[in-house]
Amino acid sequence: MPPSSSVADSLPFLSASDATRLLLGAQGLLDDPDRRVTVPGLQALVERLGFVQMDTINVLARAHDLTLFSRLDGYRPEQLKRLLEEKRSLFESFTHDASAIPTAWFAHWKPRFDRDRARLQAHAWWQHHFRGTDGARVVADVKARIAQEGPLKSSNFEHPEKRGPWWGWKPQKAALDFLWRTGELMIPGREGFQKRYDLTERVLPNHHALPCPAPAEHVDWACATAAERLWLFTPKELADFWASIEAPEARAWCAAAAKAGRLVAVQVASADGALRPAFALADWEARLARLPETPDRTRLLCPFDPILRDRARALHRFGFDYRFEAFVPEPKRQYGYYVLPILEGERLVGRLDAKVHRDRTLLEVKGLWWEPGVKPNKTRKRKLDEALARLAAFVGAAEIAGG
Repeated sequence: MPPSSSVADSLPFLSASDATRLLLGAQGLLDDPDRRVTVPGLQALVERLGFVQMDTINVLARAHDLTLFSRLDGYRPEQLKRLLEEKRSLFESFTHDASAIPTAWFAHWKPRFDRDRARLQAHAWWQHHFRGTDGARVVADVKARIAQEGPLKSSNFEHPEKRGPWWGWKPQKAALDFLWRTGELMIPGREGFQKRYDLTERVLPNHHALPCPAPAEHVDWACATAAERLWLFTPKELADFWASIEAPEARAWCAAAAKAGRLVAVQVASADGALRPAFALADWEARLARLPETPDRTRLLCPFDPILRDRARALHRFGFDYRFEAFVPEPKRQYGYYVLPILEGERLVGRLDAKVHRDRTLLEVKGLWWEPGVKPNKTRKRKLDEALARLAAFVGAAEIAGG
């Protein structure tokens, strides 16, 4: 419930610029991107972000690699692979989508596993993918085979009506996904980008044995960790961060945390000038004062970057209305298939549609659009060219064309 006008007038005020800097600072986009990259440093960055979304689209590079590269020039995909597959300090599971998540928080995925088990079994998804079969039996058989044989891929299972692997959503593939979503299987590694599945107790034996946190403990963890990664937020943004609790739970937590002095209620100016109520960490002013100068560079962000994940927040903070159009029919797209937002300092100034042609080692710029009021002067173009050169080197392209 929003505060009354008299109460709102007495609340601390954050300008749109301050609100933007807090988000960029919390999410690692004000730090020096040219700093040395180490595996422990990469782990610390993922923990700071909370998680990194993973995606199968490889028009340029995988989503998680683009997200990390935008913050660390020297990042290389094998470093993340080491954290996931060797150190096991990250694991793959779901937030709002498939993500790489710090393993230290594994116990807080147990409530989600229980929730998803009930939801999936009651959903039309179950009936659709297991039609004509005994779904529970298929799931049990798939798990038993992995227990006996070790890690397996979807392609190791044949469809009962086909000879050889069947790449659609055969019942066994649905069973693998169900067992993964419910925590009975984990992904110890990939071949290419194909998942290998193994029993969770073999992949994460120590974490698998941890007890499920009590509901109140889980809500406090979900809200407190999300708050520490946003610094400034609404209760809905807290709930949406991990997609593990409901908005009413986040609202109650915010009210209690504000009463205890952990948070403060504030008014925030949006990019359009409108004032909106929010909460901030109690020491937000000190955090804002400690933020470094904004790097003097242009970055090409992944469509799934954390600062864009909440489209409404991106509109409020940056005045940037972004929609991911890969799944929009081509004639209905406003921009393109895989459009990268252009971050110039603290502003989102445009968007760029790009594709790498690996057989020709060519990075093609298929489209470039500047935001209203943004003039493509020489300095702006030069910095964009520098960003494209960094991206080309990262994806293995020797030449850039188009634009």
